[in-house]
Order: sequence, then C-alpha cells, then structure tokens
Amino acid sequence: MLQDSFGRRFHYLRLSITEACNFKCQYCLPDGYHGPSDDTFLTLPEIDTLVKGFAGLGTSKIRITGGEPSLRRDFVDVIRLCRETEGITKVATTTHGGRMARDAAAWKDAGLDQVNVSIDSLDPRQFADITGQNKLTQILQGVDKAIEVGLDVKVNAIYLKHFAGRQLQEFKDWLKHMPVTLRFIELMETGDHPQFFADQHLSGLPLKNQLLAEGWMPVIRGKDAGPAQEFHHPDYAGRIGLIMPYSKDFCATCNRLRVAANGKLHLCLFSEHGIDIRPYLQNADVNGLMAHLQQLLMQKHATHYLQDGNTGATSHLAMLGG
Repeated sequence: MLQDSFGRRFHYLRLSITEACNFKCQYCLPDGYHGPSDDTFLTLPEIDTLVKGFAGLGTSKIRITGGEPSLRRDFVDVIRLCRETEGITKVATTTHGGRMARDAAAWKDAGLDQVNVSIDSLDPRQFADITGQNKLTQILQGVDKAIEVGLDVKVNAIYLKHFAGRQLQEFKDWLKHMPVTLRFIELMETGDHPQFFADQHLSGLPLKNQLLAEGWMPVIRGKDAGPAQEFHHPDYAGRIGLIMPYSKDFCATCNRLRVAANGKLHLCLFSEHGIDIRPYLQNADVNGLMAHLQQLLMQKHATHYLQDGNTGATSHLAMLGG
C-alpha cells in the first residue's frame, strides 16, 4: 500500500495524458495552449507500466486528465487499458465536454465509470466569456448523453467572485431535476495568474454555511473520494459539492497522487517540482517503479502551503489536470 509518513494512504491516481487544451479559460490558459506537442507525452506502453505499478500498490481509482484528455487519438485505448488492469475498480476522466455528446457511448463501452465536466456558468454568454468557446449548448447535450449511457456525471464550476451570485441560483434551479453532482471549486492561485486570483478568489465557507442553513446534508465520503465535501437535499435530484483548498485541514484526508503527461510524479498539485519516473516506464520496469514510489512517498509534505502564497511549480492547471 502506498502510504506516507503521516499515515495517509493513496488509493487514487490522477493521470494526465496531455497538457494540450483547445479552450481558453480565464483562470487557466487565457491565451490558449502553446506547450509541447503530444508526441512528447507518455506513450500507451508507458501508461500500461505506470498503471500496473500503482495498482500493485493499492491504487483502485484512476482519473484520466489533461489538458483536455479527449484530444488524444488513443484516449479510448487509455480508458480500456486502465479498466483492464487488475486492481483498478474505478476509471474516471475530467473533460471540458466538447466531444462528449459524440463520444460518451464509446467511453462507456471502453470501461469509463465517471466523467467530470467543467461548466463554469449556465449562461451562454458568460460561459463563452470565461472559456473562450461558445459551446455551452453542445456541452449540455453531452451531459445528457453521458447520463443516458450510464456514466456517473459530476459538473465542476470554478467559484468566481464576479459571477458567484447569479451563478449559484442558476445552478441550484438546474439541480432540481438534473441528477448530477455539481462541485463549486475555490479558485486556486497559480504561478501565471496571481492577479486574477487576487481579483476573483472567493472562499467557499460562507456557501457551505448557506447550504447547511437551507437543509442540505453532508454525504459520507468513500475511501477513493476526491477532496469535495458533498451535500444532498430531499427536494433536489442533484447534489452540491465544495472543494475548498484554503480551508483548515484540507490536506488531512489527501488520498491522491498525480503523474504529469511528461512522466513526472507530483506528490502534490502545488509541489515545488515533479520527480521523473519515466525511466522506469520506458523500461517497462513495474517492480522497480513500485519500489521507487514507496521511497518517494516519504517526501510528501503535510500540506500544500497554498495558504502561505506558495504555488510551487504549477504555472497553470492544464499542466496536471487540477
């Protein structure tokens, strides 16, 4: 079992397979993607070694991330590889949803269990302003298709100061009849966007208190659950989750590790640097990788230090998929 010096166990791997994305979200890649091409990122055989190594150490859930993971031509093959690895019981992905109406059935057939879709506003003009793409209708059709084929759907919305009031009510109205989990995510500071963070960051704690006052009740977390605090209400088909990285003890329940598309292990989203594990992947050395991972876990810190203004090596969120 992968366990650090603080007794935290790691059942959950977030695996980035590309840094590329064709959206231009204000909080991530406002000028578009200008990084390396896909041929520099992990190959399918390297991913196979990686997943086998993590699974052999107790990882049961893999989330395939980017950038935008569906931009890779072998995305379905990556899903299938993860699904067919012994020990992996849940395969998820995070996407902007632009290709979901077309491809959700193929993803499900390959073995995908869950999809997280980024929808920062239900207002088409506001959505286009935030993301640089006028595709809200297409993405909402993708959500309907994902539900239809049997995927567990979660919707991610960055909680931004300028949009919070109207955004919250629109989403709550939507959840009356939409069986998805909506997670509001506190904006996190990254190296490229300190001023945007200063202008737009809003704590999720007042929102949590508001939900509790309105009768929303906490949902018990599973062992492979992400960082969201989730709430349900008898009058709503959907749930609301809050991801509040600046809250007290946020890191105490950390159960996830990250591997970037270039083959570097990040012990934290905001670690100072990635640790190159690609030689083990290139050599298909599963046993060597497992031994090395166990040693590296002893370097994991107790906290991300975001509250001290330390953003580590994360210049933008497309590097690691959040």
